[in-house]
Amino acid sequence: MSYKKIIIVNKEIKKCRLSETRINALCGEGNTNAKIMFIAQDPGENEDREGRMFIGPSGKVLDKLFIKAGINRKEIYMTNLIKCMLPKNRKPKQDEIKICSNYLNEEIKLVNPKMLVPLGYYAIKYIFQNYNISFPSKENFHKICGNQIICNNIIIFPLQHPASVLYDNSRKDEMTKNYIKLKTLIDDLS
Repeated sequence: MSYKKIIIVNKEIKKCRLSETRINALCGEGNTNAKIMFIAQDPGENEDREGRMFIGPSGKVLDKLFIKAGINRKEIYMTNLIKCMLPKNRKPKQDEIKICSNYLNEEIKLVNPKMLVPLGYYAIKYIFQNYNISFPSKENFHKICGNQIICNNIIIFPLQHPASVLYDNSRKDEMTKNYIKLKTLIDDLS
């Protein structure tokens, strides 16, 4: 499936109840030849309205992290596990993940990145399950963030979602360190 086809399919997604409440099905964006693919959970309200990735409050946090770490957003492909905004910021349901993950898997095949960077609990959980990596308990979840795992010749580098800083500013320093660590890994890919 070509990138153009993924965009068309994503815009026409009507396979689940989320298509009834969203404005845009948000396909990924960025460099389709990227070595690094970021995978977030779902579009936020601003992203749903504009049809673009990380343009709301989380995007502002992410852009600051990129600047501090020296990461160029133009060298990254970004997408979501769930392609439509979740009503009232609720958690995704398993059937929604199952439907949308088909599109995500096509994006991963198309971009063929050397590194996947899942952001937040549900994106990390899906990637770990998809690559048969043992997923930690909720109590130990924070321990996997910022640590690389190599599986099937791909680096998986899970990170907390940038939105977590909006709810708990004390996470900012640790998150900044993890993005600097990510930049080192990105440089090593070159």
